[in-house]
Amino acid sequence: MYSLLLALIYLAFISLGLPDSLLGSGWPAMHGELGVPVSYMGIVTMVISACTILSSLLSDRLTRACGTPAVTVVSVLLTAGALLGFSFANAFWQLLLLALPYGLGAGAIDAALNNYVALHYKAKHMSWLHSFWGVGTIVSPFVMSYALTRSAWNDGYRIVGYIQLAIGALLLLTLPVWKVNKATAEQKQKSVGLLGALKIRGVPFLLIGFFAYCAAEATAMGWASTYFAEVKGVTAEQAAQLASLFYIGLTASRFLSGFISDKLGDRKMICIGAGILICGIALLFIPVSGALPVAAFVVIGFGCGPIYPCIIHSTPANFGAENSGAIIGIQMASAYVGSTFLPPLYGALGSAVGFGILPFYLLFFVLLMIVMTELTFRCTKQTRGLPPGISADR
Repeated sequence: MYSLLLALIYLAFISLGLPDSLLGSGWPAMHGELGVPVSYMGIVTMVISACTILSSLLSDRLTRACGTPAVTVVSVLLTAGALLGFSFANAFWQLLLLALPYGLGAGAIDAALNNYVALHYKAKHMSWLHSFWGVGTIVSPFVMSYALTRSAWNDGYRIVGYIQLAIGALLLLTLPVWKVNKATAEQKQKSVGLLGALKIRGVPFLLIGFFAYCAAEATAMGWASTYFAEVKGVTAEQAAQLASLFYIGLTASRFLSGFISDKLGDRKMICIGAGILICGIALLFIPVSGALPVAAFVVIGFGCGPIYPCIIHSTPANFGAENSGAIIGIQMASAYVGSTFLPPLYGALGSAVGFGILPFYLLFFVLLMIVMTELTFRCTKQTRGLPPGISADR
């Protein structure tokens, strides 16, 4: 039952990753058919992000009221309905309307499952959980490509919507399996609330660090193609292909780090990931074209791999299981703020002074992340006694 539940959680995280890369891969065909400019994709993603931030902040209250299993099932079905709605949309305003349940479902399941795995499973399971999110983001562009080749973008959303619906139905049918971890802190402990969580020593450092990391990760993800095309002089087609190397490095790293994260602990894994990440950024400073910048993005993705899941997994050990639900909800919100607003800032700066500033931009946020996460671990080690069997460094 324990292993079956873990498999179901992994499946739910694949469903979380599936929609994330669908809009970007389908938009070149969608915007023309809907009669709107290319830039309007940003409006859709902003609505999705706003709803995701809202549901992340409310996730602790929802989880305590309904439980993680119910929040997970409803969230998956909510996103499934939104995706199927996208497949029938024939006007831009309909996309904006459907973006509301899309974002609300994504934020709730992200925060709820991250907290659940952090409470009940080891660090390796958290790493593998996020590698399955990567699987979802890799699959969707292939689905959309198949749909565009055979018919239209609508079918891409329809196929992924049906997949989501099937996952939601499976999770609904297997709700009794969640009883294997029946004694959950999320239902027994009193919530400190959002304001109370912000007052806990070390939490502001954690949020700034997580915000900075997600800003760097999302910027590298979103602007890799532009960097290759504008700075390294490769064709647009080649740039799009090379950008996928970041995702490959990220997903491979999360899979591999699962085998060593329990031995090394969260804090050391974050430091190792940050070190690799800085090495990748350093390669971008070398003014050459060819294989070196390609390798740089693989290394950057590989360095990013363990950082996100290990920061999340360390939260209950650092701040207590009774506080982790509220804190992880705020963490998810800070993550979405960083990943939503900081990549466009790089775009504006790149347009003004040149896209070659990417390594400087990434390095600033990575260094900020390192300082803030180290301050978090030091604060929590000083202010909290170590729980039985748990090290604050892990």
